[in-house]
This record gives sequence, structure tokens and C-alpha cells, in this order.
Amino acid sequence: MQQGNRRPSKAKQTALSGMLFALAMALSFAEGSLTIPGLLPGMKLGLANVVVMYALLFMGAGQALILDLLKALFVFLVSGPTAGFLSLCGGMLSLLVMWLLYDVLPVRPTWFILSVSGAFAHNIGQLLGAAAIISSSLSFYYAPVMLVLGLAMGALTALVLRALLPALDKLGYNIRERHQ
Repeated sequence: MQQGNRRPSKAKQTALSGMLFALAMALSFAEGSLTIPGLLPGMKLGLANVVVMYALLFMGAGQALILDLLKALFVFLVSGPTAGFLSLCGGMLSLLVMWLLYDVLPVRPTWFILSVSGAFAHNIGQLLGAAAIISSSLSFYYAPVMLVLGLAMGALTALVLRALLPALDKLGYNIRERHQ
């Protein structure tokens, strides 16, 4: 999308944002439809978070926030208020942690560290949301499993994004990090 130091036009930004939202919806819907042996009820791969991480790295925190909110709204509409609330809790904490690590700290973490930290935060946000819903700390018994899966899914998210970049570059989309 960007060529040289020119900023992409507003129309291109809007088109890319729409495509990213559509991709996040498709990934969220697809992974909600999958039955993966070994995953406990309610656990997902988190592939839609690839879209949010791309937005944070290449478009900025504001765009990532919009996509995260829209993704939670989509989950709310498709899967109900509980799933939507948990998606919002996890997504907001994840984005906050990744933004702090990427934009605020003076040392920039690797994509792996950023993605795994975001996955951990997402799971913690969902556990906090679940604790609020059931008015109990019982959801935290789920924490060890969720944190181990956060490591695996965070690594997967980083690898998927890294693998998609050559295709995005060929299509003409920005694959240069904002801070390079």
C-alpha cells in the first residue's frame, strides 16, 4: 500500500480496514465451527488475532482497536452476549499489552514475544471476564491450561502472520513496520 514515504490514501486505508474486518470475521467464524480434539470447550486457536496484530504493527493502535471492537461485536452477534463479552475482555487486554510492549517500551520485542504476550493477556482477560460473569474465582482454575495454550496459540499467531507477509507484499499491502 505504501510506496516510499507517501501515506496511503484514505480510500485505500478504508478498503484495507474493511478487508481486514472481513478476514477477522471469517477466521472467527471458521474457528468457532472447528472441533479440535484436545481443546476444552470454549477454547479456540485465536487466528482472528493475526488480523489485530497486523493492524497494530502496520497501521497503528487506533486501527487495531477498531478491528478488535468490531471483532468482539461480531462474536456477540454470532455467538451471543457471553461470548461477545469474553471476546471483548480478552481482546482489549491483549491489545493493551501488545501496544505497551510495541509502542511504549523503549525496547521493541520480537514478534514471537509480542504475540505470546498478547495471547497470555487475551486468556487472562477472558478469565477475568468469566470471573465477573459468574461472580466467582472458579474460572481461575482454568488458568494453567489457558496459559499453556496461550504460549502455543501466540506462537502460531506470530508464525501465521510471518507466513502471510510475502503474499501481502505481492498484493501491494504495507509490510513495513511503523517503527523501522
